[in-house]
Amino acid sequence: MSNFLTGLMRLKRGPWEMLATIIIALGVVMLMQPFVMWAYTYSFITTLIGTVMFIIVSHFRE
Repeated sequence: MSNFLTGLMRLKRGPWEMLATIIIALGVVMLMQPFVMWAYTYSFITTLIGTVMFIIVSHFRE
């Protein structure tokens, strides 16, 4: 856990890519669930934020 937080603070690619991937997965899960309307409403923007974040983070140093 401390390596993950240290990587985030030092702008390393690995931890940020994992965080962006988790956000994308969360958006997809929000899109596919049929129970909570607010989750469905914000699913597209969540997936979009994760995708843009992944594109930006892919330019960070290794």
